[in-house]
Amino acid sequence: MPPKPKTEAERQQLRTLIIDVARELFVSRGVDAVTMREVAKRIGYSATSIYLHFADKEAVLRTILDTDMLALATSLKDILRIADPIERMYALGHGYAEFALTHPNHYRLMFMAERTPCDPEQSSLQQNNAEQDAYFQLKTVVNEVYVAGYFRADLQDADLIAQTIWAGMHGVCSLQINMAEDKWVHWSDISARLQLMQQVMMRGLLKE
Repeated sequence: MPPKPKTEAERQQLRTLIIDVARELFVSRGVDAVTMREVAKRIGYSATSIYLHFADKEAVLRTILDTDMLALATSLKDILRIADPIERMYALGHGYAEFALTHPNHYRLMFMAERTPCDPEQSSLQQNNAEQDAYFQLKTVVNEVYVAGYFRADLQDADLIAQTIWAGMHGVCSLQINMAEDKWVHWSDISARLQLMQQVMMRGLLKE
């Protein structure tokens, strides 16, 4: 068994290791099937050591989700500075996909795995915060396009538009993450699929 962490840096390093290993196990085996003892065994510590950092498995899951949701929001926040609202909306979709495909295990647990629904009251992140909430970032970008009058006149629900754009990009990303190696389908280049999805959605949403 590794020595007990003594410094704050060592404790933080162990906490990060717990998060990384638990994420991998949750994705590969399912949250319900994984025990704290299994996580501890994988990292070479006792279960007691994990309980010094997390009260239970739900606390581990919540921390992973908060960590990864914050990482997503952080990766997108510079896009909000783009001046043109249409260009900003395209860039946000591209940035979202880049995060998903660069961090497939993070993305699986965030948006594809069966787990307990997120409860904002239990999260360390603030809803409607442009620094921490990626969905709020999306809504903000979409609403600015809406206010500028670029969407079709019959589209009056900015939340519906935002959720539809999210669903489109999620579909491309989730297929790539889960089925890219599936030989049943002769997949076109992922960049081309992402670009076409954005073009199709924008042609359906924006005024001519």
